[in-house]
Amino acid sequence: MSTPAPDELPVVPVRHPGRWVAAVVVLVLLAMFVHWSVATKGLHWDVVRHYLFSSSILQATRRTIVLTFLAMLIGAVLGVVLAVMRLSPNPIVAGVAWLYIWFFRGTPVFVQLLFWFNLPAVMTSLSLGVPFGPSWFHTDPKTIITQFGAALLGLGLNEGAYMAEIARAGIISVDEGQTEAAQALGMTRLLTMRRIVLPQAMRVIIPPTGNETISMLKTTSLVSVIGYAELTFTAQIIGARTFQVIPLLLTISLWYLAMTSVLYVGQFYLERYFARGSARALPPTPIQRIRMMTVAGRDASGRGL
Repeated sequence: MSTPAPDELPVVPVRHPGRWVAAVVVLVLLAMFVHWSVATKGLHWDVVRHYLFSSSILQATRRTIVLTFLAMLIGAVLGVVLAVMRLSPNPIVAGVAWLYIWFFRGTPVFVQLLFWFNLPAVMTSLSLGVPFGPSWFHTDPKTIITQFGAALLGLGLNEGAYMAEIARAGIISVDEGQTEAAQALGMTRLLTMRRIVLPQAMRVIIPPTGNETISMLKTTSLVSVIGYAELTFTAQIIGARTFQVIPLLLTISLWYLAMTSVLYVGQFYLERYFARGSARALPPTPIQRIRMMTVAGRDASGRGL
């Protein structure tokens, strides 16, 4: 009896009944949630539509975006400086950086916000000049450490401690041979860090930095404790005045989801940009995935015919 050729053997697709059961369960739960959301009159979706694009909510959203951007900028710059200091051969410089990271990572950001906001109560003046010598500039701390200033200090300085560890992990991920080769060419340590190490370390730094930015956007809601009129504080004020707390919380939740979605997209394309030249293939963009699915569907339909 002759053995059939491989192309003549019957091909039986593998069955996955568990996938269909899981899909049905998930779809049923999703339908139940959507039905509950629509049928529950207490959610007041008409109030959500009314306040979604109101001037007060839009202005608070702009404040939230500005606060997130500036706090992350301070945190990123400070984090890189602290990471370089921690890797310094100077024990004093490395020790000071470690102490900073230890303190700001070890205390809650909520407490730090309250500290900076109440600091002007115990400071009589703020001056700038020669240490232990004459000062050139005097001002009242209350004019600088306002609600916005306290929020920026609390979020930015705290984020700097976390970004320092992210930047340090990226720097030490670069092969030491790169640094040795740069030093053999006569490049200084700072020049090697700026031109050789940091560009390669960005592949490791960008993904957690994107997560930190998304986390920072949501962490800005904590500044409502010091009365800064960002998105959460504004929603609380309007909800307390109109007795529509839940609809206002749904309103700002939609805005947070929209802003984090934009950050997700930005993080995806930044990761693709800095992943160029690596051995790993670049992940397909959403448009490329749709094209691949369309081509695959056409090929399958063509084979079926």
